[in-house]
Amino acid sequence: MGGCKSLHPLWPIWGAWRGDPCTPSPGCLPPRRWAQHLCTAAWGDTIFAVSSGHGRCGVAVIRTSGPGSRGALQSLTGRPELPPPRVLALRRIRDPATAEPLDRGLVVWFAGPQSFTGEDCAELHVHGGPAVVSGVLRALGRLPGLRPAEPGEFTRRAFRRGKLDLTAAEGLGDLIRAETEAQRRQALRQMEGELGRLYQRWSETLTQALAHLEAYIDFSEDDNVEEEVLSQVDATVRELEQEIGAHLRDGRRGELLRGGVHAVIAGPPNVGKSSLLNLLCQRPAAIVSPVAGTTRDVVEVALNVGGYPLVLSDTAGLRDATDPVEQEGVSRARDRLRQADLVLAVLDAAAVPTEPAGLGAAVGSLLPPTAPPCILVLNKADLLQGGGGTLRDACTRGDPLPPAALLSCKTGEGLDHLLELLARQLARLCGDPLAGSPSLTQSRHSLHLGDCVTALARYSRERRQDLGLAAEQLRLARRHLGRITGHVGAEDVLDIIFRDFCVGK
Repeated sequence: MGGCKSLHPLWPIWGAWRGDPCTPSPGCLPPRRWAQHLCTAAWGDTIFAVSSGHGRCGVAVIRTSGPGSRGALQSLTGRPELPPPRVLALRRIRDPATAEPLDRGLVVWFAGPQSFTGEDCAELHVHGGPAVVSGVLRALGRLPGLRPAEPGEFTRRAFRRGKLDLTAAEGLGDLIRAETEAQRRQALRQMEGELGRLYQRWSETLTQALAHLEAYIDFSEDDNVEEEVLSQVDATVRELEQEIGAHLRDGRRGELLRGGVHAVIAGPPNVGKSSLLNLLCQRPAAIVSPVAGTTRDVVEVALNVGGYPLVLSDTAGLRDATDPVEQEGVSRARDRLRQADLVLAVLDAAAVPTEPAGLGAAVGSLLPPTAPPCILVLNKADLLQGGGGTLRDACTRGDPLPPAALLSCKTGEGLDHLLELLARQLARLCGDPLAGSPSLTQSRHSLHLGDCVTALARYSRERRQDLGLAAEQLRLARRHLGRITGHVGAEDVLDIIFRDFCVGK
């Protein structure tokens, strides 16, 4: 039996379980040396981190992943036996170096590959006080072969082991950062693989078309491949080009929902733009003053309107300013208008024309030439005589006017109607994240899909001259699809995708 002990690095652990008198055990070795036996028995590095967020909390979850997870869990609990996989077990957690109790908590063992990362994983659910968490982290850090995880490293390992593709990893990151219901729905759908499956289906279609084309090139002279195979490839490429093109022409719905719709409050000075911002966010985010031109810089707040994300910017009043500082503020306001996804055009209800044509001209003077969707906000409705019936009628006649709301920022009258208009516009811009095919959510998806469509269009041109060059265009198109999911050339985008994850994910 003595000769067998050198055949496997895990023998010290197995021998301890069997009670072999020649093998180290928790009772015959100092705690630190026993921990070293447990953790150096594995190959490669093992990472650990707090995965439940930082700060005081009722329960903190500390996660490990890698070949040393088994030994780490055994050494911190002081028990050679592990709980059954995916079953919570109550254990006293000790520092292996000193045997000092650190906490009493729940532990979970996930044997690879049935784990998030595909590796052996362990979780310690401890009390969330800073002293407890830091004590457990220090104990883990002193174990050989363990090191703190980098941001997103757990998810990167899951990707490396094929547990998810890049689109699902991006969906997971979006789910962690989701602040509204619509963002959550879209991120969950992407994390569960719908977008990745769509791109994979396109890739498989391209692969089949490419295989048929190459078979035609190689064997058509031997009469082993029928002429109609080439026509089938042409039809497949045309259909795929149209399908991907339609996917790209979605009005950036997925990107808007993921990052928030950028709306700009614009209007002349002293019409209540800052008051509107404060009313919508229910706090004094912007300075309000009766002096015209108070707002010089852009004030930005993030809101949740009807479950959709809205990034709202208050800007300087639009006029021909003479003061250099105000001129810069007006310039920044016009820049924001050109970049806006939505404009809230604010006018003084007591000072605007009451006929539709004059009102439309007043709104048009505020908007850039390529105007985004707009909502007209007629503020100071409390100053109107007779309830503003004439102005209200003008607003309901439609063209050339955008959707309009009579509002008093002073009394709050009309706010509900404005929020309804806002929610309707946001739903139109972002769409229903659960309806139809999944939407584009990343600019890199758009970039690679655009290159894919370009390659498919080149195929049609090359096809009439050289079938070999046409086949190369199909290979290039397939390569661009593979870069989205990570099946081809993922190295150059991995750091960009995973660097925004929290450390414990």
